[in-house]
Amino acid sequence: MRRYWLIFAQAVTVCLAILFVVTTLRPDWLRLSAPAPEEAAGRPAAPAAGASSYAAAVARAAPAVVNVFTSKHVNVPVVPLPDDPILRQLFGQVPGLSRRESSTSLGSGVIVSAEGYLLTNYHVVEAADAIEVALADGRRGSAKVVGADPDTDLAVLKLDAGTRPLPVAALAADRSLRVGDVVLAIGNPFGVGQTTTQGIVSALGRNGLGINTYENFIQTDAAINPGNSGGALIDSQGNLVGINTAIYSESGGSLGIGFAIPIDAARKVMDDIVKTGSVRRGWLGIEPQDITPELARAFGLPADTRGVVIAGVMRDGPAGKAGLRVGDIVQTVNGAQVLDTVSMLRLIAALPPGEKATLGILRGGKARDVTVSVGTRPARPR
Repeated sequence: MRRYWLIFAQAVTVCLAILFVVTTLRPDWLRLSAPAPEEAAGRPAAPAAGASSYAAAVARAAPAVVNVFTSKHVNVPVVPLPDDPILRQLFGQVPGLSRRESSTSLGSGVIVSAEGYLLTNYHVVEAADAIEVALADGRRGSAKVVGADPDTDLAVLKLDAGTRPLPVAALAADRSLRVGDVVLAIGNPFGVGQTTTQGIVSALGRNGLGINTYENFIQTDAAINPGNSGGALIDSQGNLVGINTAIYSESGGSLGIGFAIPIDAARKVMDDIVKTGSVRRGWLGIEPQDITPELARAFGLPADTRGVVIAGVMRDGPAGKAGLRVGDIVQTVNGAQVLDTVSMLRLIAALPPGEKATLGILRGGKARDVTVSVGTRPARPR
C-alpha cells in the first residue's frame, strides 16, 4: 500500500511540474476552445460585451437622411456704364438692365414615406425657387414643397421616387423619450456631408424660447450646427424621435444646447399637410396673460391660483360670441388643467375646428363653465 502511495505522489508531482512549464512557456496550449473566426483570419475580435456602439442604429437611420440644397434667384441691379462703345464691348452691360444671380443654402431632411414625402424645416426651404435633394447612396433628385407650417417651422417636401425604392426612416412611438436617453443627430453641418453626432436628451418640453409659435422642444447636447436643420434626431435603436431645428449659440457653432421638434408633433403636421395642404388648428380669438402673484391679489385670489387671464377678446371671434370677457380666468380646457399661456395655446390648438369646447373659468371669484364653438386659426403670413 505504501508503494502505491509513493507512485501516486510521484505522478502528481510530475504532472504539476509539466503544467507549470507549459503554463510558463506555452500558455496557448491550454486553450480549450477554438479561436474566434475573426482571430483565425488575423482580424481584431469584436468588442467585449458591454462596449457601446451605435453603428447599427446609424446604419438603420442614415440612408433616410438627405441633404437639401435650395436656390433662389435675386435680381441684382447693374450700375450703368458711361455711354462708351469700348466699355460696352468689354463688359457687355446695357444701362438700365439688371441681372439674376443665384443664392444657394444648405440643410437636411428625413424621408418618412415610401411615396417620397420628407420632413425638413420651413426656414430651410423658405422662398426657395428650386430644391434639390441628395440621398446618402449618391442619388439626386428635385423636390417640391407640398406644404409648410411656419408656426412649428416644419415643411413637407415631395421627392420623385423614381424606379428604385426610397429608404424610409422608422418613426419612434409617441412619448418614448426620457431625459438621459442617448440620442444621435444626423445631418449635413456646414455642407461637409452627412455627419453623425452623439449626446443625450437634456430636457423635454422646452418652450418660451421665442423660436416658434408652438414650442415643445427636445433639448439635446448632441452637436447640432448650421446645416443640421431639418435633419434626424434618432434614439439608440435608430428610430426617428425628432427633427433638428435650432441651437442656442453666441458664436454660430454648437455649444451643447440644441433643439428638435418631437416626432409626434411633426407626424401630425405632416399628416395634415399631406391630406389637406395645410395645418388646421383650433382658435378662440383671445389674448391670454399669465397670472402673477400681483394679479392674483388684485383679483382677490390665493397667490398660488393657476390659470390664464383673458387680457383681450376679439368681438367677432369664437370667445367673444360665447360671452367670454376681459378679466375672466381660464383654468381648464375640456377638463385639462391650464398652467400658463403656453399650455393654453397648445390645448386650444389641439381642438378640432368646428367642434364645441368647454372652458372652466373664474369670473368674479366664482367658477363656471362656458361652451365655445372652436374656430380655425387664421393662417400666419409668410
